[in-house]
Amino acid sequence: MSFIPHGRHLIAGEWVEGPSRFTSSPATGPSHQFAIGTPELVARAAEAAEDAFWSYGYSTREERAAFLEAIADEIEARAVHITEIGTQESGLPGARLEGERGRTTGQLRLFAKHIRDGHYLDKRVDEALPDRKPAPRPEIRLMQRPIGPVAVFGASNFPLAFSTAGGDTAAALAAGCPVVVKGHSAHPGTGEIIAEAIHAAIEKTGVHKGVFGLIQGGDRKVGEALVTHPLIKAVGFTGSLAGGRALFNLCAQRDEPIPFFGELGSVNPMFVLPEAIKARGAALGEGWAASLTMGAGQFCTNPGIAVVIDDATADGFVESTRTALEKVAPQTMLTDGIAKAYRDGKERFDARNSVKPVLSTESKERQASPNLYETTGEAFLADHTIGEEVFGPLGIVVRVKSVDDMVHLAKGLEGQLTTTIHLDAGDTEDARRLLPVLERKAGRVLANGFPTGVEVVDSMVHGGPYPASTNFGATSVGTMSIRRFLRPVSYQNIPASLLPADLA
Repeated sequence: MSFIPHGRHLIAGEWVEGPSRFTSSPATGPSHQFAIGTPELVARAAEAAEDAFWSYGYSTREERAAFLEAIADEIEARAVHITEIGTQESGLPGARLEGERGRTTGQLRLFAKHIRDGHYLDKRVDEALPDRKPAPRPEIRLMQRPIGPVAVFGASNFPLAFSTAGGDTAAALAAGCPVVVKGHSAHPGTGEIIAEAIHAAIEKTGVHKGVFGLIQGGDRKVGEALVTHPLIKAVGFTGSLAGGRALFNLCAQRDEPIPFFGELGSVNPMFVLPEAIKARGAALGEGWAASLTMGAGQFCTNPGIAVVIDDATADGFVESTRTALEKVAPQTMLTDGIAKAYRDGKERFDARNSVKPVLSTESKERQASPNLYETTGEAFLADHTIGEEVFGPLGIVVRVKSVDDMVHLAKGLEGQLTTTIHLDAGDTEDARRLLPVLERKAGRVLANGFPTGVEVVDSMVHGGPYPASTNFGATSVGTMSIRRFLRPVSYQNIPASLLPADLA
């Protein structure tokens, strides 16, 4: 039997109707109606989250770990229905949704293990020195504490891993922070069924019902109400540069400014060094084409730019990429709006004399076909818009004259989520020159790979200098992401009977 959404918000453990409804726009299958969020509903959810914080924020690590694991179990119990509605709404293939579901539940379980270990608390103790001269030293103890209710915005391109129970939500809950999610209108049914799983986990473990809320739909005022509500203490966001920057500014302008952890955009440039392209240029072109078109290019780590030295080996690399891209059939994009933005991005490239088409295709309605362009290093540095993200399967080859020019171009890049060096043994010295520049530009630097896979592990950084993200010291993937929703507190001469159990 298929899952049929009821279309309501989840606030303080109750499924709540709104004053009006919107109709979903799935890629396939039936559409459904969903309640539209309002600032008043946002306020109710934020107030319930604050009420929950006084118990959940002071719960034990074991209680929170058990809650995260219960959410994972409840998601897996709904696996078939999640895949069904997720594929209908997003147009993503079932295998992709199943893999993303595994990543989501695996992340929840990883975070449960991580907080059980307790190392994330960063506990520090300086014993009292009562006999120190000229003045005694008090006992001082430090540990990380949760900051309070967190707002999370669901992402269009990851209905599971970066949405309702995705990385931001899992990290906040692991830290001890209740969450209010603004569901993405591209996949409201998927958001609802995941919210049902979280609600079931709340019932199973007995945590406060206000610990999680879901507000569906609504216009810009709903998002603004969420980030400006005085009880919200931080925001997690994955989305467009324009939308994210607007919310970031609102967070900074509050009477009490709060951190906005936004992942906003990246073109993830690759630098293909001379010996590597000489030895395996054709294979690199094929690999780039596969990465560029994975999921219709709708990954924030999609490698949209390849920088090569302008010679015959570059010609072979470009031809190999073009040939591979020609074989890729049109793919369904996540929303009509994303599909239109992709077509607009292609038109922007077509309008520039400094950019030459290598493969030009026509994309219609919600379908996207790959496109490939090339330009010079001089033109790339002179025209900022050439380096702006086009969300979809569009790549650009930047031809430079030398490795010196590669280094110069790298220095002119904006912040990125990833940068990549393709090298062979003979390229080591050139790579050594590039690496210090690239590590200043990105949160993750790769060698001889493609960045579209993001491992959920302790060592992962998914973030980078602006505009890749709004906080270069944070990551939205991996266990270090929990630290975003904690702050250090020192306890001076506090009796052991009053200290947090983890610090006593």
